[in-house]
Amino acid sequence: MGNTSKKLAAKCALLTKEEQKYVAATFRAASKNSERIREEDLIKFWGPQIDPRLAQYLTNFLFGCGQQKTATVDFNRFAELYVYNVRGTVEERMMVTYNCLGMDYNEDAELPYQLLKEYCESIVSTYMKIVKSSSTKRASTWLEKGFRASASHVQSLGEAVAATIGDLETAQHHCTATQLSKWLQSNILLKQLAELVYVNLYGINRRGGDESPTPMPPAAPSLLPAVEGLEAMPDYPAFIDLSHVVWINSHLPPQHQHKWRFLFSTNIHGESFSTMTGRIIDQGPSVIIVEDSSGYIFGGFATASWAFGPNFTGTDDSFLFTCVPKMRVYPATNYNDHYQYLNHHTKTLPNGLLMGGQFNFGGIWISAEPFGDGASAESCSTFRGYRRLSKEPTFRLRSLEVWAVGDKPLLDKDGDMKTSQSSSVLTTHKSERNLLEMIGKPQVSDGLRDNFEGLVLEKLGFTCSKRRPSQHVSSQQCNEICIEKVFEIFAGFKKNLRSPNSDQEIQGTRVETGEDERDVSILDTNPEAKAILDMAGRTRHSEGLREQPPL
Repeated sequence: MGNTSKKLAAKCALLTKEEQKYVAATFRAASKNSERIREEDLIKFWGPQIDPRLAQYLTNFLFGCGQQKTATVDFNRFAELYVYNVRGTVEERMMVTYNCLGMDYNEDAELPYQLLKEYCESIVSTYMKIVKSSSTKRASTWLEKGFRASASHVQSLGEAVAATIGDLETAQHHCTATQLSKWLQSNILLKQLAELVYVNLYGINRRGGDESPTPMPPAAPSLLPAVEGLEAMPDYPAFIDLSHVVWINSHLPPQHQHKWRFLFSTNIHGESFSTMTGRIIDQGPSVIIVEDSSGYIFGGFATASWAFGPNFTGTDDSFLFTCVPKMRVYPATNYNDHYQYLNHHTKTLPNGLLMGGQFNFGGIWISAEPFGDGASAESCSTFRGYRRLSKEPTFRLRSLEVWAVGDKPLLDKDGDMKTSQSSSVLTTHKSERNLLEMIGKPQVSDGLRDNFEGLVLEKLGFTCSKRRPSQHVSSQQCNEICIEKVFEIFAGFKKNLRSPNSDQEIQGTRVETGEDERDVSILDTNPEAKAILDMAGRTRHSEGLREQPPL
């Protein structure tokens, strides 16, 4: 039997050595040790772990349709289906899609949108079957806490994946080859779902002491994050579906997709704004999920840690989303930076939680007093394609959850979040930075902040130990040296009662310039001292204050 697998694998150069072992053994198991496989045998082999619709689509590709249908296929054809879907080019994936849906691929052929939607639903349904049968801790934790994959929500996720092929608000009838190509290139979630499905369908494992292959335990469903914080809650009142978790998580920045940390739920901690804020502040990026009294489920991703304050915070990675009745995502427009706002116990500003829009016209508004009242505006310029999230403009909360995503941020001894370095506006606003780079204005300060002490000392004629370990000027001495140098400049300035670049006579701290007299500081006439203070982070706070406002 082992020799048979090696001979089969040798026939397909598309597979890696590791893939050859698994795919050849799967083929041998499904074909009952034959060199060709029959359709009914393959469907029976895949039966428990595949949606019946997807099984039919895959056999359309393998065995053909109508008069061109063949009774059996060889190993090469069987392996091609795996390779094209897992790491194939866009053209190869287009060919698979057309063939699976019973059509020949050509540039003029249009796919019925309804058929494409059902194809996506069958992939999502198969993925959820894999999750439910998985023995991994990641999947079992979600399932044990009451998160289900109901048929209606699985169907909604499939519809959401398919809907991105065109205008979300326009009824789709047909899909052109050009649309399909762009969609396959841009739809990351579809590719991830398909890859996980095919890896599981083609993987096998051996029982101990038995040469008969059996379906391999499903690979870890990586689209689901690991979950923390529910260990002590045996009866967690879950109101969202696993399909919702996959949908939301797939749109998070990659560095936050691996873990969800439970922070707050009105069903567990009660309807208290103070309790909620006490549990979500300083927890890093988070996802807020709301269910209104009409059963609509929606929310938003906040990129910054929640904190009380009068200003909006967050970055353009923020987005709003809906889960029920449809799954949609509304990314940032960069029209404004009103991503997230939180305040309480103030008299001059609104008290509550806001995401997007303006005060009293937010994408999501949760009032602090009375807690439980909310609103979602008809329009919100902060997020692209936005539509009102709740059924009605104002609503009552039925449930609200907050989940921190990614690893918990580290705090310093003062309780502030640690940062690796000081940042500029462009560090946290990537779209503006990319735009400047596109027009030939790159961020010239990249890397300079890391070596700030060394740059200052070099200007002063010293060498910092951070940049050249053989020297003995520590970074801790840097600021002292900077200030000493500034005082030397001041001392030299006082010795010279006449400016070297003009005939203006300096009298104390006043300069006579004909009819006008104005106050000046030493830094006005010593740009070197001013530059050193700026580099040392001691900016000149009086800049512009001495200028008289226009009458």
